[in-house]
Amino acid sequence: MSTPAPASPPRRPVTARAGRLVGRWWRRQSPARQDRYATLGPLVSVLLFLAAIISAFWYLRNEEFEREQESVKRDTEIAQQQIRLRLIENQEQLVRIAREIVTRQIDEEEFQSQAASFTRERPEITNLIWVNQSRSRKASYSTTTLFSELGLPYIDNQRSLPEQRNSEPDQAFRATRELRLPVYSRTFADANGNSVFQVHVPLLDRSAFSGTLIAEYSIDSLVRYFIPAEVSKRHTMTLVDAQGKLVASTLPMTPGETPKPASIVYEVPLAPASNGLVLRGQGYRTSIGLISNTLFWMVSALSVLTVWMLLGTWRHMRRRVQMQATLVSETNFRRAMENSMLTGMRAMDMEGRITYVNPAFCAMTGFSEHELIGRMPPFPHWPPDRYEENMRLLQQELQGRSPAGGIEVKAMRKDGTLFDARMYVSPLIDPKGMQTGWMTSMTNITEAKRVRDQLSASHERFTTVLEGLDAAVSVLSVQQGELLFANRSYRLWFGADAQGHGTLAGGEPGLPMIADMGDSVDSFGGLPTQELTEAGSETREVFVDTLQKWFDVRARYLQWTDGRLAQMLIATDITSRRHAEEQSKQQAEKAQVTSRLMTMGEMASSVAHELNQPLTAITNYCNGMVSRVKSDAIGKDDLVAALEKTAKQADRAAQIIRRIRAFVKRSEPQRQAAEARTIVEDAVDLAGIELRRRNVSLHVYVAQRLPTLMVDPILIEQVILNLLKNSAEAIDMAGLPPARRNIELRVVPKHTPEEGGVIEFGVTDSGPGLKEEVINRLYEAFFSTKVEGLGIGLSLCRSIIESHRGRIRAQNLYNGDLAVGCRFTFTLPVETAKSTGLEAALT
Repeated sequence: MSTPAPASPPRRPVTARAGRLVGRWWRRQSPARQDRYATLGPLVSVLLFLAAIISAFWYLRNEEFEREQESVKRDTEIAQQQIRLRLIENQEQLVRIAREIVTRQIDEEEFQSQAASFTRERPEITNLIWVNQSRSRKASYSTTTLFSELGLPYIDNQRSLPEQRNSEPDQAFRATRELRLPVYSRTFADANGNSVFQVHVPLLDRSAFSGTLIAEYSIDSLVRYFIPAEVSKRHTMTLVDAQGKLVASTLPMTPGETPKPASIVYEVPLAPASNGLVLRGQGYRTSIGLISNTLFWMVSALSVLTVWMLLGTWRHMRRRVQMQATLVSETNFRRAMENSMLTGMRAMDMEGRITYVNPAFCAMTGFSEHELIGRMPPFPHWPPDRYEENMRLLQQELQGRSPAGGIEVKAMRKDGTLFDARMYVSPLIDPKGMQTGWMTSMTNITEAKRVRDQLSASHERFTTVLEGLDAAVSVLSVQQGELLFANRSYRLWFGADAQGHGTLAGGEPGLPMIADMGDSVDSFGGLPTQELTEAGSETREVFVDTLQKWFDVRARYLQWTDGRLAQMLIATDITSRRHAEEQSKQQAEKAQVTSRLMTMGEMASSVAHELNQPLTAITNYCNGMVSRVKSDAIGKDDLVAALEKTAKQADRAAQIIRRIRAFVKRSEPQRQAAEARTIVEDAVDLAGIELRRRNVSLHVYVAQRLPTLMVDPILIEQVILNLLKNSAEAIDMAGLPPARRNIELRVVPKHTPEEGGVIEFGVTDSGPGLKEEVINRLYEAFFSTKVEGLGIGLSLCRSIIESHRGRIRAQNLYNGDLAVGCRFTFTLPVETAKSTGLEAALT
């Protein structure tokens, strides 16, 4: 049976790959270069700090400028709103007076009285003039001279009348006559040289133009009275005409003084005049510039000083590091020469006196350097019973007659233990070419001799053990497809050829068919042999049709005695175990259905009570409708409403029956994609009958955005229902007061090192808890704490959860030494969908 292709590993984040590349680059650098880069860290930090300070100053300066701009804009709009409201209010009053003039409710004398009253409350209006259609003045009132105070008409206001052609009053008069609407004139200078503008309100007598009512505004008064004082204190407000000439300002200035140019300017038109006047708000920056900031220059100076000191420290450290590196490299070179050798080295002069030993020789013999140097034969590492033999070998060595292949001798450690060694001898030559002594290298071969002696014995034992195994063991050469080894069980089942190995391997690389493809195909070209041999064994279950047997096959790659890459298989007959598992599975399914039937049997009375409510409601609705129909006392709408309620109650009863039927229906366990929230809702609906009967409240919390589970929802629902029913029974049997008759069901995601990502279902009650001996035997079959219990509920729950690769636990909740409740939790792995698909593919 073919094995599915392994899933591709998930891609790692870009940051992880970048970090891995940076780490690899850092390890390739030399220690000196790493120190140099590490020294650059403070310098970069100082530069970054200076850049941060400059950025902060720049950001704060810009933020202050933006705040000032917003303040100027806000104040300008407030001033515009105040003036606009005043102009609109005055215009409405002028329209009222014009209407009274046209309807002849007032004459010239009455006009003087109303004009005086009108202008007294409006200091911004200097003149109020009544002009007929021929531009002649019929009546006028002025607040700028003494004549108005004496009640006499003011005669020197000819510049305010529209008699002069192409003047500003004349253009406004003609526009009013054409449009029949109030029109504002452009600014002009009155007889006193003040900047003013007029509003002309038409006098319409039965749609006929009979003149205008002219109100003349003083621009200085508008600015003085209608721009709020708090706005004037904060910013300068000016009125500018269409040519950009300054007309009025809230900032008092002496004659000939040139105003300071503002850094912040915001302009809005003077609505509703629409006569070219613009209200301009001006603001000035209060902060100093970045270049003239003393704090900025202090930070810059300190940063430059720090950089200069870091550079000087860096140069000094480089010189010291170079000198230290030279000394350390020279010392390490000499020390490495001595310590890196596993072979013991011993130098002797021409008389046989020891002049040098390396650390390996001292470690091999157990004697220290000062105990060996200067010693003459017999040496302390010679065994006492071999003095004569070792002396003979020493003389042979001093005479230069030692064999080239070395001499095998017995040596003694300081603690008296013996070991086998092989010695090689070579002469020591000084720079003048004269021999000054002999250098002897000694290797400990005790372990090598022991291994060599044991290999032959272990080979015989190994063969005996493999031949006596009930499992088939075979080794196949990967390149040639040759069967290198097969034990008795393999030969009994598959014969002496390699075809049985290929059947058990299930099409893995290294099967006999590879050898049949010729030399042109090399499936293992470029693959490292070490990685294959170090890989762990793979386990699979294979069915051999010809033998009608199931085998548990373990495969791994190894290097054969001659260096070839080989594949070893160990196949164990598990046919009996498979049959037993199948029978156990069927019995477990029957037990699950039996458990559900028992649960519903216990809930039968509660279910009958639950169904009685919708059925009683249906009977009442039907009887009521029959009575009202017979007495012709029901309308169509009432009949439809009653029928809808009857159908709703019938659907409720049918839903209860469907849920119970689906719960107790015998079916094959079927894993499917299911939502934890749906499973919990179905279980809670079924458990609600029992909980209401026992007067137990239930609090349910299900976390949002839980992953989809690949489970059998009926089985998981059975576990939740069993736990809820047990908790309700424990609370009811303990006779707890209503305040403690509650159960909490929580479903939350969780991650643990042992299980990984899981979804945890927890049922917590406020009952009396469980005894310690009961917790230890809680999941045993046929063990129950209830008098009428069969002891298969929790055992089945554990089997169901473990079949889904989850875990179930129980623990008491304590308040001090007093048990105040019990909590049952079980977990379901979120990878269940993947693992279930893999199991299905393998079976």
